[in-house]
Amino acid sequence: MFTARRWWERLGLQFGLLALVVGGALAIRQTHGEVLVEFYDGIARPFEVFQSQPDREQYLKDAKVQELQARIVELENQNKNIKALLKYVEKEPKDAPTIPARVVARSADNWWQQVTLNRGSLVGIEKGYIVKAEGGLVGLIDRVTPNTSRVLLISDMNSQVGVNISRTGAKGILRGDGSSEAVLEFYEKVPNVKPGDVVSTSTYSSKFPSGVPIGKIKSLDLKRLPASVATIELFPPIRSLDWVTVNPKPANPAPEKDTQK
Repeated sequence: MFTARRWWERLGLQFGLLALVVGGALAIRQTHGEVLVEFYDGIARPFEVFQSQPDREQYLKDAKVQELQARIVELENQNKNIKALLKYVEKEPKDAPTIPARVVARSADNWWQQVTLNRGSLVGIEKGYIVKAEGGLVGLIDRVTPNTSRVLLISDMNSQVGVNISRTGAKGILRGDGSSEAVLEFYEKVPNVKPGDVVSTSTYSSKFPSGVPIGKIKSLDLKRLPASVATIELFPPIRSLDWVTVNPKPANPAPEKDTQK
């Protein structure tokens, strides 16, 4: 009896602590940590009274100011874009209706292929209409609803546009590359072109009006078979389109090889 008591006095505290730890672990596991949350909340709550009320009010005030500043910056950017669009619209031919529209959607997996505009058939947009932005040609309307329209971008790998080099008149087919660049395949084996030459829609285009700028030659491969090719840096901001203009397709198209599938 005396031995057992001495043993308990010596190890009882250790067993008690062990039981407490095991019991706490089981409680945490069964309640998914709610016990710790309640324990922390019980300890921290009395200290909340020491938090300065003016400090909290200042924090909320600062957050509101930051929100308003962000809205002002967004409105200023929108105003800047709209002014640029209006200047661009003023340059458009007066005999053809120009419909301004805003990009409202583009999917992550089709970033370079298509965008959705906030205007549709209710304002006169039809399939086959031309879409441009500041910088030049953007694409072609390929689907229309009463309030929206979808644009097949010239950066789409299925897009093909008949083009020519403004400086020399060399012609070819521009194909999308799924990026901010495109590939131009020339009709001639050794065309009279050089880096920096401006590329625009062909005078024989069946889908687009002639003379609409698209981009400039970035690099050349004159040894490619069966035809020479060039990498084209696109002028329109395909990566970050916001506002665009929509125009009817050419009234009297001439035969050409360009297509938008």
